[in-house]
Amino acid sequence: MSELDLVEKIRKRAGKPKGMVVGIGDDCALYRPRHKEDLLFTTDPLIEGVHFVKGTDASRVGERALARSLSDIAAMGGEPRFCLVSLTCPNDAKWIDDFYRGLLKLAAKTHTTLAGGDLSHGQAIHCEVMVCGAVPRAKALVRSGAKVGDWIYVSAPLGKPWDSPIEPRLALGKKLRASASACMDISDGISLDLHRLCKASRVAAELDDVPVYPGATLERALHGGEDYELLWTSPRKSRLGFCVGRIVAGKPGLVRLRGIKVPPQGYDHFGIDIT
Repeated sequence: MSELDLVEKIRKRAGKPKGMVVGIGDDCALYRPRHKEDLLFTTDPLIEGVHFVKGTDASRVGERALARSLSDIAAMGGEPRFCLVSLTCPNDAKWIDDFYRGLLKLAAKTHTTLAGGDLSHGQAIHCEVMVCGAVPRAKALVRSGAKVGDWIYVSAPLGKPWDSPIEPRLALGKKLRASASACMDISDGISLDLHRLCKASRVAAELDDVPVYPGATLERALHGGEDYELLWTSPRKSRLGFCVGRIVAGKPGLVRLRGIKVPPQGYDHFGIDIT
């Protein structure tokens, strides 16, 4: 099957672009934003041997590729509008078909239009998914708003197996626009991601407890990464998620668990010491 044939097949499966002026088939996608909304843009790579092992089912790879970027949209309190997918992979029509089947299933579930991208041949699988989302003007959640005295929450127990399906917390992210002072997703482990949130907000954190996924260890829950749950702060108590501690005064970025310093040892692609 030629590249043109593959692109045409993908275009038909993607359907008529919802909210798009021009989708797959032109040099660029053309999107007209709605009145009084801010646009969110994020991109995430998915690389064979780094983010998934060789031989992983192609439909799961496709679903995961989109889910990672959708988690970023959720963390900002946004709603997805469209995605662009650039895929490099071996010349295997069935693998490509299965990849897009998994991706488009999640796209349909989350109302994310596949608006374009690129296909390229290569021995190793490398995928880059860019998602555009939207949020009401000036309502986006950011990392830098946490204040001393705020409560700290996570959306679910942490430490799940690295290859567990990702459930982008889009509905929760929208709800948090009314109450969260700061928010981000946990992709590299709460020890590192809470450190990042506290650095951005120029505060410290005191954890009382961390909910641990069944079968996982506390070490895995703190540092393992690949949870793709939401981490947020709020000035008032909430029934949403799990309350894990408080924002406190202290060295920006410092995180303690029951009084003991927790080093930011989550997943770091380059192993750089950020303390």
